[in-house]
Amino acid sequence: MKKLLLLFGFVFCFVNQLEAQKSSKINIEHADFADKNEEEIPDAILLRGNVRVNHEGVRFTCNKAYFFEKENYLKAFGDVQMVQGDTLTLNSKYAEYNGEVKQAFATGNVIMRSPESTLVTDTINFDRNTQEAYYNTLGIITNRENTLRSKKGRYYANEKKFRFLTTVSITNPKYVIKSDHLDYYTNSGHSYLFGPSTITSKENYIYTEKGFYDTKKNLAHFLRKSYIKYNDRLIEGDSLYYDRNREFASATNNVKITDSINKGIVKGHYAELYKLKDSMYVTKRAVAINLVENDSVYIHGKKLMVTGKTGNRVIRAFNNVRFYKTDMSGKCDSIHSDQKTGLTKLIKNPILWNFENQMTGDIMHLIGNNKTEKLDSLKVLNNAFIVSKDTLSGGFNQVKGQNLYGRFEDSKLKEVDLIKNTEVIYYMRNDNQELIGINKSVCSKINMVLDGNTIETITNYNSPEGEIYPEKDLPENARKLRGFIWRGDERIKSKDDIFPPEENELDAKIQADKKKEMDKENLPLEPRKETLEYDKNNPKPQVK
Repeated sequence: MKKLLLLFGFVFCFVNQLEAQKSSKINIEHADFADKNEEEIPDAILLRGNVRVNHEGVRFTCNKAYFFEKENYLKAFGDVQMVQGDTLTLNSKYAEYNGEVKQAFATGNVIMRSPESTLVTDTINFDRNTQEAYYNTLGIITNRENTLRSKKGRYYANEKKFRFLTTVSITNPKYVIKSDHLDYYTNSGHSYLFGPSTITSKENYIYTEKGFYDTKKNLAHFLRKSYIKYNDRLIEGDSLYYDRNREFASATNNVKITDSINKGIVKGHYAELYKLKDSMYVTKRAVAINLVENDSVYIHGKKLMVTGKTGNRVIRAFNNVRFYKTDMSGKCDSIHSDQKTGLTKLIKNPILWNFENQMTGDIMHLIGNNKTEKLDSLKVLNNAFIVSKDTLSGGFNQVKGQNLYGRFEDSKLKEVDLIKNTEVIYYMRNDNQELIGINKSVCSKINMVLDGNTIETITNYNSPEGEIYPEKDLPENARKLRGFIWRGDERIKSKDDIFPPEENELDAKIQADKKKEMDKENLPLEPRKETLEYDKNNPKPQVK
């Protein structure tokens, strides 16, 4: 008996739910003329002139209508308008409405208005249950300064959102967005881009496969294969933030900024760029790569700053700076390189290796020739010291003085002048590389001519004192000048040596996390047609 009562109760509740869900009848509020002709229009009431119909808060007006009372169905003709409170207005030449399922269909110069936007298309369907409208004909949406065009789309009235799954464009006075999958919120102006998408403006060209753009505030965030391309600069990164009003961009992880005019690349895992100020800040495994004499110079520091317009560019690197070039490398606390003057300052504890020559001093300047774009000369001020290893004996050739002035030829240190309080220890050899003796002397000035790692001549000036000792007559403790330190184990021998271990560990973690993310997404996508055409006409700058 209890089971029977439970079953009866369940059936009673189910029937009540069905009754609650059942729609009420369409209510005819007004018509200038009403008639019923079963032969011409079976089961329908003909309404003409100022027709006004209401159904659960939605009002229809038109010139003429057929109302099928049994089916609770309406066909409306001429100047049709459907109004849903203050949220939605739909105008068309013809419309149909099913009161049972609460679905409408409209065609012929359709105009759908909400407080935020207006849609113009040919045919549209509207589901009152889900508050969704969708169209499969060309649609033009106007929302403030933005005009959206698409072949098909869906509007979610409750969320005030348009969704497009085919070619869509947003035209703004400042830019044009194109995508195949875009969600656009009319109230906030937020756009969410999925798949290959582009944003084109006079200032730049943006590509992304996953991104967000705030059309009100002109703020954006881009992920997945994204880049921002200016006439002279390309910005890439796993995550890009962009502020169009300030022309500011920041990039995180696998950042790469390519400068086509200055033939340079800057990399790191975090960067900030102010285009209008021509400034750039990069950190986290930061490196600046510049093309010099058909070779690449790599400069690393915990922080990198690049400022100034073309021809006046300044590169500054801070904290544990290391640099590498095929024929030269070095270390110091910080670097200041001025493109206009060609002067590069190695600041605090500088050390420079040119081939096998180790050079140290308190202050070190490298001077380039802007016309030839080649390294021209070197200055080492205070406590200048040059050391090279005599590989046959295991000893060290040493020259020191207060100041050093060097001249380069084809990136090789060709001639050196040491001035004031100069001292020399040099292993002299004949043409057969046999040791003649060890030259140990002092004077006020020394001139050396070098050929790579070989000293061709040494000339002492102004009352030199010293002599050439047979190897057996010069004790080991007398073969090193005061202040001598050999730092060959610190020498940077490749571009990878410029990074300290902790920054390599950071890079490895970032790459591993990226691989996991890419494997998870696993979405091979084809670039948009306009992107291929743009890249064809504007190839990426090639820098070593």
